[in-house]
Amino acid sequence: MPRNPNHIKAFSKSADSYDAYNIVQKEVAVALLAKIDYQPRSILDLGAGSGAIYRLIDWELERFVAVDQSPQMCKKHPNDHSIEIICANFDDPLLYEDLGRFDLVISSSALQWSQHLQKTLGQISHHTDHIAFAIFCDKTFETIYRLTKRKSFLPNSAELLQSVDKYFDIEHEIKEYQLTFEDNLSKFRYIKRSGVSGGDRQLSYTETKKLIQAYPLEYLEFEVIFVWGRSKKS
Repeated sequence: MPRNPNHIKAFSKSADSYDAYNIVQKEVAVALLAKIDYQPRSILDLGAGSGAIYRLIDWELERFVAVDQSPQMCKKHPNDHSIEIICANFDDPLLYEDLGRFDLVISSSALQWSQHLQKTLGQISHHTDHIAFAIFCDKTFETIYRLTKRKSFLPNSAELLQSVDKYFDIEHEIKEYQLTFEDNLSKFRYIKRSGVSGGDRQLSYTETKKLIQAYPLEYLEFEVIFVWGRSKKS
């Protein structure tokens, strides 16, 4: 499995701007779709959100199924005759019972939330010969976890590769991103609102205040692994 070297892409945004909370995820969606060198006519998008992947597709589709657990995101997703929106947890085995097969199963900035990734990958493998995933990994917010002496809730890239490789022959690339802010308070507002923080493992007010004062970098760090390939059975 070839591995491209890490490289860093840096951004600078005002944390009070709406786009600041989505800029990395939008860039990830663009980079993920660039890995697809053909035009799949039927696509299953897991963790589709408000439709970042669908909005980037510039070819005709016969079927596009968008799955997201958030009712608010499902309402924001584009909708037309070729789109089916399912508001559900992509880890739920019942989701896959009547879906049929797809030319591609794609997921951008979502599978890091999977509670049963190995089982979900097994389900996916029954519904497609081609996958393309972008997953946030545990070097995201690395400095924060080091300073607070906490373990990241995000998956490790090497362990992810082992899981996906069980079902698919894959290529992969790891990219690092930096998002720069004017001050530390803006950074932590971003973490709270961005959708890539671990809400169930929040720091106390005192711990957060101490971290805001001590954080040494002008930017937040993100690590994303891109994985794409085809079924081992195809």
